[in-house]
Amino acid sequence: MTLVNVTTPGGNYPIHIQSGRLGALDTAIPADATAIALVSNATVLARYGQRVRQALGRTGKPLVEVVLPDGEAHKTWQSLNMIFDELLQNTLDRKAVLVAFGGGVIGDMGGFAAACYMRGIRFIQVPTTLLAQVDSSVGGKTAINHPLGKNMIGAFHQPISVEIDPAVLATLPPREISAGLAEVVKYGLIIDAPFFEWCERNAGALRALEPQVLTYAIQRSCELKAHVVSQDERESGLRAILNLGHTFGHAIEAGLGYGAWLHGEAVGCGMVQAAELSADLLGFPRADVERVRSLIEAIGCPTVAPDLGRDRWVRLMGNDKKVQGGSLRFVLMPRIGEAVCTDVDAAALDAVFQRTVGAGV
Repeated sequence: MTLVNVTTPGGNYPIHIQSGRLGALDTAIPADATAIALVSNATVLARYGQRVRQALGRTGKPLVEVVLPDGEAHKTWQSLNMIFDELLQNTLDRKAVLVAFGGGVIGDMGGFAAACYMRGIRFIQVPTTLLAQVDSSVGGKTAINHPLGKNMIGAFHQPISVEIDPAVLATLPPREISAGLAEVVKYGLIIDAPFFEWCERNAGALRALEPQVLTYAIQRSCELKAHVVSQDERESGLRAILNLGHTFGHAIEAGLGYGAWLHGEAVGCGMVQAAELSADLLGFPRADVERVRSLIEAIGCPTVAPDLGRDRWVRLMGNDKKVQGGSLRFVLMPRIGEAVCTDVDAAALDAVFQRTVGAGV
């Protein structure tokens, strides 16, 4: 088993990475837990529910299942209230533990419910998509979407552990793998140039889910995110670099309707746009812009953004959490392996839109 430790003011916890880890989830439940709330969706439970129920059943704790609708479009107040309804109807107390078992949507909503219920109960992340395993399950960000912006309503609430089973990725559609790989590539771009080069060399093996390559990608991504989060838990500074491509990407998701593009697809395309903007404003080498574009293509993500209309693009990006005093702020790159936050004016955005937006996409 591979172990990565996360250290933050809000809590220290382990990330366990091991094929077959689903069958050992009982070992992650604290001895003093009074009950377990398993939050998931029907798709995940149909594939892995029996294995997880058996593992959690070995704890002897009462088990309450909360089955939510599947998909980004359901990351809403209504779904969040479904969790609260079950927790309250089953009289779960402050010693209960919530297990968020699914992709990023389940992890974000389960974590947000845990942050709010009785002003905070413990929870465990059990991510089942590559994107969730390498990114959203680590760091304590929890949220739901609003029609005007993605993840705009939420809380910081650290899990007590993250339990990663790479074997579950074998059942994911190729599109989901590509979306997760966009977040893997992101870590190389913002903080680890050698890792970016490793991703370039291993793009094919990553898409093919070669076990050794995949496990290293998950491990290194978690290590890099843990390093950033340990220094800036609540995104007051450094942690903002983890949002490379996200200001563009969140606008794509909101503009097309949540779920039309996967989050990682939108972020991958957004990183190409951010690379173009970095070249214009920070001297990011044009040759490296093409390296970014080529790698995003190689992992199977789109590199041409949808035409949302210039004014709508700007309006949607104005709802981004990095906006300060009405100024649009973007994560940009002076070079591969380094990222900074900077204000961007409308003229610079217009130039990038002309090069990266395609009609009819």
